[in-house]
Amino acid sequence: MSLELIKKIRQLTGAGINDVKRALDEANGDETKAIEILRKAGSKIADKKADREISEGVIAIAKEGNKVAVVALGCETDFVARNEDFIKATDELAKKLLTTSESEFKSWAEEHIKNDLIVKIGENLQLGNFGISEGDTIGTYLHSNKKVATVVILNNGTEDLAKEIAMQVAATAPQYLKPEDVPTDILDKEKEIYTEQLKKENKPANILENILKGKIDKYYTEVCLIKQIYIKDDKKSIEKLLEEAKAKIKEFKYYSL
Repeated sequence: MSLELIKKIRQLTGAGINDVKRALDEANGDETKAIEILRKAGSKIADKKADREISEGVIAIAKEGNKVAVVALGCETDFVARNEDFIKATDELAKKLLTTSESEFKSWAEEHIKNDLIVKIGENLQLGNFGISEGDTIGTYLHSNKKVATVVILNNGTEDLAKEIAMQVAATAPQYLKPEDVPTDILDKEKEIYTEQLKKENKPANILENILKGKIDKYYTEVCLIKQIYIKDDKKSIEKLLEEAKAKIKEFKYYSL
């Protein structure tokens, strides 16, 4: 059992030196069998850890050409979330997503996490939100804590503008792009709530409709991206910013842990 072989298997599996030695003993020094033993042990370890709470993690972004991939990976502790191996593993997941479909990635990533990463990192890990976006003009933003990431795809406009709007999305977490995207049942519920509030305030009936409209318009500025006030210029909406640039938002995505 050479030190070189132990080192090689540790690099391949991420397992500890004692685990590698035990696996090699069980495999009578056979490298392939030892790796298989470690992988099977990894599955058992992962099963034992599966019920432990996921409360931390990081998000990674990978971009190539007109395509961007975002992956969130959850862990148990902030200590692991700041670990270089964990951050690197999440980066590698995002790069992998760039080269495959979302459905294929999910299956592969869950197996990789269970069989390889949990053994190496030493905590329960779970695949979080992930997605691929494509477009000619892409803006991305990853917050410094790596727990919030956004993607904005523009029709026309510049990459700098897309990045500015991606920062807006990270700061305000809009739920919809425009008022027309708000589901009817959600909007009806808001109107119902506002109507009840106004009745309790004994507002005159002849002005209720105008006040209700004002409240709905205010609601749109909170949940619809294009109706929001631009965080860098409170005299301008995102809608106005886009008009000036002759650009439109094709898609935006918000990811968080």
